[in-house]
Amino acid sequence: MFALCFFHSVVCERRKFGPQGWNRGYPFNQGDLVTCVSVANNYLEASAKIPWADLRYLFGEIMYGGHITDNWDRRLCGAFQSSYVREELVEGIQMYPGFASPPTIATFKGYLEYVEETIERETPAAYGLHPNAEINFMTAQANDLFGSIADLQPRGGGGGAGTMSTAERAKQMLDDILEKLPDLFVMMEIEERIDDRTPYTSVFLQEAERMNLLLFEMGRSLRELDAGLRGDLSISEPMEALMESLTSNRPPDNWDALAYPSMLPLGLWLVNLLERQKQLLDWTGDLATPKCTWISGLFNPQAFLTAVLQVTARKNEWPLDKIGFTVDVTKRGPEEIEAATREGAFIHGLFVEGARWDTTTGCLEEAYMKELYPKLPVMQVKAAPSDKIDNKGLYVCPCYKTQGRGPTFVFAPALKSKEASAKWVMAGVALIMSVIE
Repeated sequence: MFALCFFHSVVCERRKFGPQGWNRGYPFNQGDLVTCVSVANNYLEASAKIPWADLRYLFGEIMYGGHITDNWDRRLCGAFQSSYVREELVEGIQMYPGFASPPTIATFKGYLEYVEETIERETPAAYGLHPNAEINFMTAQANDLFGSIADLQPRGGGGGAGTMSTAERAKQMLDDILEKLPDLFVMMEIEERIDDRTPYTSVFLQEAERMNLLLFEMGRSLRELDAGLRGDLSISEPMEALMESLTSNRPPDNWDALAYPSMLPLGLWLVNLLERQKQLLDWTGDLATPKCTWISGLFNPQAFLTAVLQVTARKNEWPLDKIGFTVDVTKRGPEEIEAATREGAFIHGLFVEGARWDTTTGCLEEAYMKELYPKLPVMQVKAAPSDKIDNKGLYVCPCYKTQGRGPTFVFAPALKSKEASAKWVMAGVALIMSVIE
């Protein structure tokens, strides 16, 4: 019962750490705990031997697991159950470093005293997280506070002495963006130069087409707003929304709908957009697959990974539905890659959250304090028959497009680790393609 209560507090309190705690928010409540205690009581009364596996399944998969909709969150819940609900609990285990499960105590008051005297202070380690998670939590709180303050500011159209009005600031920003906005790709001319249309070529053509759609909408809406500010057109509701987004430093909704998942403010979003366009511009120059692809700079990184599978499947005459990914994290940065690999593809642009990659040991290791998103070196992604892929002793690490995780999942490479994978599961370790540093 003590383990159940501790488990309940952990799964509830992890929610405050956002996506690193749980990919999605779940309505865990006191009723779940009461039901689990009742089930545990019935099983223990009826069984001569404690059915640990049955209890773990009932608690983790049915009672609490009934709320869970994300497979990676389900894995997390199972890891906690395996850590707390096990044979060693009877003799005493470490619930987390520095806090052990209590010895047999006769009274409820005795348990309360044990908890108050033994737990020194609340720490992310109690939830299986790295101390850096506290920094992320506090940063999110500060951002929410400043966001609320900004929303409460007056939205008057006129500027006082020495200040710019909303319209003037919007005009200044749109002029700056229009000046930097690159030209559209001439798709017909590019396709005429292609001799051999490989899966990689198809991916980059699709990327260029999507970039064109985004750039066209950006140019159209900005020129329309410019005409409205000059008085040539009446200011419409979409123009007002665009003007508010420009002055609030966030990407407008009509741009966001054609773009890629991103949590960046408008200034950084525009820098990121130009970098993405440059990668496509470099590709259209020689139409050769990049030596090392900046996978985070693609609208659809899953398509590129699928192309890796397709190329390998054609080369070896393997059925596409019976192959999977294997990865090899190198010790090099993207600038050190001299030529494209003959097997699979080199990719870069990934960050590790909750841990770090040690190039010396070639394994996942504990993150350094205040280093929230260390970069992952270049990774070689390869394809292999599914029946020959052995992830034993490896941590299957989910990779997401943004820090918001959830629906932005891309793929799950298996990374080397000297620690048990449960440690990284409970630490919420993941690869992130786009971070706000």
